Amino acid sequence: MTNSSIRRNAPQNGVEIRVRGIVQGVGFRPFVFQLASRFAICGTVTNTSDGVVIRAWAPAAALLSFQAALVDQAPPLARITDIDHRPLSSPAESDSFTILPSRDTGTVLAIIPPDIALCDDCLAELRNPADHRYRYPFINCTNCGPRFSIIETLPYDRSRTSMKQFPMCPVCAEEYKDPANRRYHAQPNACPVCGPQLSWHDRNGSTLTVDDIIAAAIGAINSGAILAIRGLGGFHLCVDACSEAPVAQLRERKRRPAKPLAVMVADVAAARRLCNLSDEQARVLSGPQHPIVLLTVRPQTKLATNLAPQLSDIGIMLPYTPLHHLLFTHPDCPAALVMTSGNVGGEPICTDNKEAFRRLAGIADFFLLHNRDIVTRVDDSVVKVVAGHPRLMRRSRGYVPAPILVPYELPAIIGCGGGLKSTFSLARGKTIFPSQHIGDLFNLPSYDFYRESVINLKRLFAIEPVAACCDLHPDYLSSHFAKELGLPLYRAQHHHAHAVAVMAEHGLSGPVLAVVLDGTGYGTDGTIWGGELLQVDLTSFHRLGCLEPLPLPGGDAAAAEPWRMAMACLFRCFGEKACDAPYLVDIDPARRRVVLQMLESGFNTPLTSSCGRLFDAIAALLGLQSVSSFEGEAAMRLEACARQAVTNRWQDELLEHQEDCRLDLHYRENEQRWEIISSKFVKRMMDDLDTSGNGPVAALQFHSWLITRISHLVEKLAGRTGITTVVLSGGCLQNELLLDGLLFSLGQRGLSTYSGVQIPHNDGGISVGQAVIGGLQHVSSSTDES
Repeated sequence: MTNSSIRRNAPQNGVEIRVRGIVQGVGFRPFVFQLASRFAICGTVTNTSDGVVIRAWAPAAALLSFQAALVDQAPPLARITDIDHRPLSSPAESDSFTILPSRDTGTVLAIIPPDIALCDDCLAELRNPADHRYRYPFINCTNCGPRFSIIETLPYDRSRTSMKQFPMCPVCAEEYKDPANRRYHAQPNACPVCGPQLSWHDRNGSTLTVDDIIAAAIGAINSGAILAIRGLGGFHLCVDACSEAPVAQLRERKRRPAKPLAVMVADVAAARRLCNLSDEQARVLSGPQHPIVLLTVRPQTKLATNLAPQLSDIGIMLPYTPLHHLLFTHPDCPAALVMTSGNVGGEPICTDNKEAFRRLAGIADFFLLHNRDIVTRVDDSVVKVVAGHPRLMRRSRGYVPAPILVPYELPAIIGCGGGLKSTFSLARGKTIFPSQHIGDLFNLPSYDFYRESVINLKRLFAIEPVAACCDLHPDYLSSHFAKELGLPLYRAQHHHAHAVAVMAEHGLSGPVLAVVLDGTGYGTDGTIWGGELLQVDLTSFHRLGCLEPLPLPGGDAAAAEPWRMAMACLFRCFGEKACDAPYLVDIDPARRRVVLQMLESGFNTPLTSSCGRLFDAIAALLGLQSVSSFEGEAAMRLEACARQAVTNRWQDELLEHQEDCRLDLHYRENEQRWEIISSKFVKRMMDDLDTSGNGPVAALQFHSWLITRISHLVEKLAGRTGITTVVLSGGCLQNELLLDGLLFSLGQRGLSTYSGVQIPHNDGGISVGQAVIGGLQHVSSSTDES
């Protein structure tokens, strides 16, 4: 008998069990082996590209208990999505239970596990001087470590990962073969004798010989240097987060003047010293995924003030690789380290060492590298806890490629996504695989990353799309990509896709009322949408209402210069006297007059119902942001300003605001579509501001006005349509006040309200909606043709 088999008495019944989901690379086969021992089962278990296949023989009662335990007691990282049973009439093949080698069945239905943060057992070994993996920066086991970032193909075996170049030493090989060991079939298993190694380099790529690489890295950080660190799914750029000078230097070199920088701290206790931290936020922060969690900074912390200028939240994460832990274990390590994406602004993160020297030499002073290849680049995920739920703002490391399961049967299809915060989604059957965060598709390197990721995910899951769906916007690179595929092509309106993504996540079939608030979406009427109330089902929609369309002076230029939208609001309120209003004093009068002439003539001023642009206008009128250095900056500063005025009675005050929501005062009906008249509120807000001068109160009043006016109109539309289910989506709902307020206000009106949790509210979620819309339209058209 080998260490992978257990002898059994003669069985009475047989069953073949096929388990699908995240059941490879998470210790599922050793778990099955241990269950077989407990219930006196004989048979086999094996990994296949179709999932885990178990052939089991035992008395009937034991088989039933065994099958129940497979689901009820599965390993913590396993996620069973489907389990099939088929009786076996043949007698038992042996009187033992054996773990067989993996096999390729030709059909890929298995799901690849995401990359998982270092587990407590491995962390204890990393810190134990008596352990042979003491201070080894690539320690891992079945319960943690790299997965998606190193996998080339399924089934998930070492020979199909980037670890194949590191043959295991006898000690590691023995662990790998022992079903009782937590490193049994841990594909990245390695130790200092046989595994990947660190190296230390200057910015020219020359290797620097030092006694202790970790000590050298900490010394460089403390001297104010910028480090490029090769991590799990790509590079980080690292500096001391408690010192303003290196943060400023990083911003200058990376050309990132104001966008927030993510920070890593040693543990939950360290995070609590720097930020306000609820129990739920602590749970997410320390969970297996270890995402970046957006937290409110405590006053007078050690953190540099230029990490997130004029914003109330900062992204905090905990160490998730052994290398991170080694840095924080060093006694001279700063209390917090900036760990921001290792790229030049707007480009994908670097993954390859030579690529990093080429692209990051103008930013980093030193390079902390390793020699384990990264097959798939994966950025850090971002989570924000709103209304008691952790909501993904960026879905990547730790979450991808876990699928979204839906109740609809879809063909093999690709949803190609949008332009900003882009992702794509591959779907087949009742499973949708959203890609990792790609980024903004406005340059060739990002587009190359996008295409590279499509090829990779198609190969991993053996999904060859028979149709594609893209955004209506003809100029998105994702739309060009979809067209070039040469497949039947479906085009989904941007906000319809946003709404259907939420429906898909929550298993809704419709019809629903959808509130979709974002910056830009190509409308079916040739205007730019972005503040929409829709009646939606899975394949069609009807526009019931929107925010008052305002002129967009200069088109796309208005998104980068919020003062332009402020001028549009002033023009709507005061006409030709807009330039005389006592606002926008930091803008050259000549430039204001040029924009006023554009507004008067209608030249290059398309109409937009965009909620994002309305936020921009209010931020500029309050003197918070006239020119933005990154997308959403003005809206983020407006939210931060409003939060200064929030009290414990804020939600009660929302209910009090309902009293003046008269249709004749705040709404107008235009071509059978209701419009919320935002310019009237802008005028009133400016009058109040002139009287009180209280910017935070004015900012909060804007949020309250928007929430109550939208909620009131949704309630009216629900009464007229009979639809009481509401979905919320769009990038503006990354605003905690807006999302929390809408969920509360709509709930108080008796409406069942859903919003994204596993799918981002921003454009990172629309590819999921596209996959559903296009997939069901394709099925319908195929059925009609037949």
